Amino acid sequence: MKVKAQKDKLKIAMFGHKRIPSREGGVEIVVEELAAGMVRKGHEVICYNRKGHHVSGVEFDTDFAGNEYKGIRLKSVFTIDKKGMAAATSSAVAALKASFSGADVVHIHAEGPAFMSWLPKLFGKKVIVTIHGLDWNRSKWGGFASWYLKKGEEMAVKHADEVIVLSHGVQDYFKEKYNRDTVFIPNGVDVPEIREAQLITEKFGLNKDDYILYLGRIVPEKGIRYLIEAFKNVRTDKKLVIAGGASDTDEFMSELKDMAAADERIVFTGFVQGKLLEELYSNAYIYTLPSDLEGMPLSLLEAMSYGNCCLTSDIAECAEVVTDRAVTFKKSDAADLAEKLQTLCDNPKNVQEYKDNAADYICSRYNWNDVVDKTLALYR
Repeated sequence: MKVKAQKDKLKIAMFGHKRIPSREGGVEIVVEELAAGMVRKGHEVICYNRKGHHVSGVEFDTDFAGNEYKGIRLKSVFTIDKKGMAAATSSAVAALKASFSGADVVHIHAEGPAFMSWLPKLFGKKVIVTIHGLDWNRSKWGGFASWYLKKGEEMAVKHADEVIVLSHGVQDYFKEKYNRDTVFIPNGVDVPEIREAQLITEKFGLNKDDYILYLGRIVPEKGIRYLIEAFKNVRTDKKLVIAGGASDTDEFMSELKDMAAADERIVFTGFVQGKLLEELYSNAYIYTLPSDLEGMPLSLLEAMSYGNCCLTSDIAECAEVVTDRAVTFKKSDAADLAEKLQTLCDNPKNVQEYKDNAADYICSRYNWNDVVDKTLALYR
């Protein structure tokens, strides 16, 4: 049946992210790409931003102060900008505003914000929840925060019309634990512009193919401890670049820098974005993601889209993405990681073979236009 003309244009409300435009985490990238893609297709999207500062520090606050971005309507909501409180308070206010927004669909992102999924449902909204990962399992959260995240997961199961998951492993988890059917819609990636090394040479002394790159949030579950431990045992002149900002984990960042202090080859860049980030992806010898826990690793998609040889832990969320187009090591096994790093450092021809096949594979399999279309179909 053909959809009536007045229903062709949907009004969509989204919350659960920190802020857009921003690269504070994978959720923010997903929300921006989804919302912008839906606006391009003629729909109206409003995103409820948290108030507060960039998670990696005030110096990274965006100077964007408008109420519209890429056609997306932006509204800032009341937020208690403290660890463990920001998501809960901003989500409660956003849920209330979304309930009275006139939206056809309220799309909530992540387990914590899903705690409020009952409210727009109470007001007759169609509610979609995207589970970006099993957040309660992240080591940075204490008892109350972990309980709140688990309760958000339960609320999504109970109240959401549809639950989107980003990996088959999480899909199996929801079926086994709750007997809840979910919809698998992975993240996407765009074909990037490859950049020559300029800023990274000026700021960090880095040149093409002379460094191994980790780029992501600096949190314990990303396996960076194992990476530093492993790299110390690799015989190579290449550097290890750890790029990213702390996320409520300043003590962990200090611990990592103490671990790396005796090895001059290890470089910490802090949070990166824009051209600096693009240059780091464009010129790496290897990109590595040694995570113990992931949802759908956007940084891995991005790294492969730039034509990188990738080395990841063998967790399902990474292995599903790379298949045989990258190298994996045993999760949490520093010795196996060191062995794989050494092998890749010693065999540049093998590295180049992985590079040659990465971009076309990942960009054809995961793209944002498909993600937007599948999500809109689910809304219908």
